[in-house]
This record gives sequence, C-alpha cells and structure tokens, in this order.
Amino acid sequence: MTLSVTIITRNEQAAIRRCLESVAWADEIVVLDAGSSDDTARIARECGARVHIAADWQGFGPQKNRALALATGDWVLALDADEWVTPELRAEIERVLAAPGGHAAFRMPRLSSYCGRFMRHSGWWPDHVTRLFRRGQARFSDDRVHERLIADGPVGTLNEPLMHEAIRDLDEALVKMNAYSTAGALMQLERGKNASLAGAVWHGAWTFFRSYVLRAGFLDGREGFMLAVSNAEGAYYRYLKLMLLAEKREMGNRE
Repeated sequence: MTLSVTIITRNEQAAIRRCLESVAWADEIVVLDAGSSDDTARIARECGARVHIAADWQGFGPQKNRALALATGDWVLALDADEWVTPELRAEIERVLAAPGGHAAFRMPRLSSYCGRFMRHSGWWPDHVTRLFRRGQARFSDDRVHERLIADGPVGTLNEPLMHEAIRDLDEALVKMNAYSTAGALMQLERGKNASLAGAVWHGAWTFFRSYVLRAGFLDGREGFMLAVSNAEGAYYRYLKLMLLAEKREMGNRE
C-alpha cells in the first residue's frame, strides 16, 4: 500500500520542517499552501514535498479536500503543519497499512501542547482525530473551522499519539482565538443562527467551567487555567461576533 501525506499551510515556516521530516518515509508528500508570505513553500520543497498554491482560502475543510484531490497514494495521512509523527506512530501506521482489514480509516490520539506544556486534561487528551484513511473512501466536511473527516466504512483506532504543538505562546493564542471566533461566527451565520449579549456571556462562562472544572483543567497547572480563559474568550467573542453579524444582515435585508 502506498501512502500520501497531505498538509495545508500558510506562513508555517516555524513548524513545517519538523512536520515534513517526521513523514519523510512516506511515498508522497503534498503541501497545499494558501499563499504564504514567508519561507514555508521553499522549506517544503527542500524537504521533498510537492508544493501547490491555492491562495483563495475558503476554510479548513474545503482546503483539506483540495489537498486530498492532489494525492495519489492508496492511503492518505492528513496532517496540520504544527503536528508531527513519532517513530512509534510511524511503526504502527506501517503495521496497519500492511494489514488494514476492512477499515476505511483509522483514528489516533493526539497529544497537544499549550505554551510549552503537553495537556493531559482540559478536554485536550486523548483528543482522538481521524487522519489516516483509504483514498476515495473519506473526505473532510466543508466546515470553515473544526472540520471533521467523514469516512465511508469502519474506523479503527491506533494507540500511539500524534504530536501537536497547538499554541506556542500567548501571542499565537490571541491570533488564533480572533481568527477562529470570526470563522465560527460566519459559519453559524450561514446556518441561520443568531446570538445575544447575554448568550455570549453565558457561553463564555460555561466554556470556562467545562474546561477548568468538568474536564479537570486545574490538573494542568497554570496552563490549564490559561487555556480555560482562552477557550472562554473564544466562545464569548464567537457569539458576540455572530450577534453583530446577524444585526448587520438584518439591517441589509431591510434596505
């Protein structure tokens, strides 16, 4: 069985080399870049990847499906630029590809770090993600953010974790929170949803309580508290942005 690795990128020069070097053993690596202004594309080519450019960003789901359409392997491993495969996970992937049985896809636990700490609670572990699949038997949802893989057949489970540097520092946390809350608000607006100020406050408070208390974020030390606050802000701003976007849409409909 041949394996293609697909990765979507935009300004990922700080992380892309580690990701690519961890999958250098694959038969093919496809990088679909969304018009990076840094050295992402050059580094990817240096590492042996086949680089394509698609700068008209439509969201994570659509972009990952574009990358998938460029793959030629029997199986596909879809990664983000800030993820990497350990030698142990590589060995497990190679074992299941040698004898996949009737599975259309495999999910794996993902171990993510926040500001330098790998999080074992806060809803971040084991965080199973389905990323390994037979080409032609799975595709990503068209969601702008929080896309998911839709497999046409049974999904197996791997034991070794996929590594993920989710947030390097607070600057990145703020940038991602702003971008993701905007994308989430737009996605809900497209689905006809609405929001209010009270609802935004409630969602923010509930998100903090769920992350820090119900999902035991307090066991992740100070980073657990920081993450809970960041999650709460993201939820608050997502619904606040939705409220303002819905009001703007309503005013446009009246004109």
